[in-house]
Amino acid sequence: MLKVKDIERIPVDCTMTEFVGTTVLDTIGLVIPGVTPALLGQMNLPKAYRSLGLISSRTGAAGQINAVDEAVKSTNTEVVSIELPRDTKGWGGHGNFIIIGGENVSDVRRAVEIALEYTEKYAGELYISDAGHLEFTFSANADQALNMAFDAPIGKPFGFFCGSPAAIGLVMADLALKSSPVEIIKYMTPDRGTSHSNEVIAAVTGDASAVKNAVLTARQTGLQLLVSLGSYPETPSVPYLR
Repeated sequence: MLKVKDIERIPVDCTMTEFVGTTVLDTIGLVIPGVTPALLGQMNLPKAYRSLGLISSRTGAAGQINAVDEAVKSTNTEVVSIELPRDTKGWGGHGNFIIIGGENVSDVRRAVEIALEYTEKYAGELYISDAGHLEFTFSANADQALNMAFDAPIGKPFGFFCGSPAAIGLVMADLALKSSPVEIIKYMTPDRGTSHSNEVIAAVTGDASAVKNAVLTARQTGLQLLVSLGSYPETPSVPYLR
């Protein structure tokens, strides 16, 4: 048993069986090969999965959810639950806690690995400054995770835009919807659908080109408004939407 005074002897490269990996936005991926029955009973899951995969981050939500969407498409796993804790390391938004379920631990581990890989990609559309943040994501083919979190129609194009402070998010949503013939399927505010975060979030569906154009319009709008608060945002990865 490790003594507290020896904490600095813990290696940064974790070798625990449950550890899968980490990536940007303080995201950690873990797997539980055989969940303790007593704990499983308290979790109130839809069914008793033999193995669970976990994705959890301090910052960001839509990118990780989209990443998990890609993961379950490629593996024999299911999205069990998605929670958006009030976090963002002191900024205005959410972190995330996502559970993936499956019978085969190798499938679950692979799903977590894929989710971590895609999280790094999708983090390119998260913009953070001292004044606020913006987040965008796009999927040509939404699946379980995006459906569970944002009511995205499965198999249809999906777009997401989020702005903090909340007023920025509302203007983004308005101009995005005016720019393209898309259908709004989710609208979230500090007191509606969020963990009282300082954000307005909108999600849309429709023709793929129209959905992408709405997201790009929201991004252009949000960046101009966020920069007007006096500082330039940074992104933890490479922007991918063009």
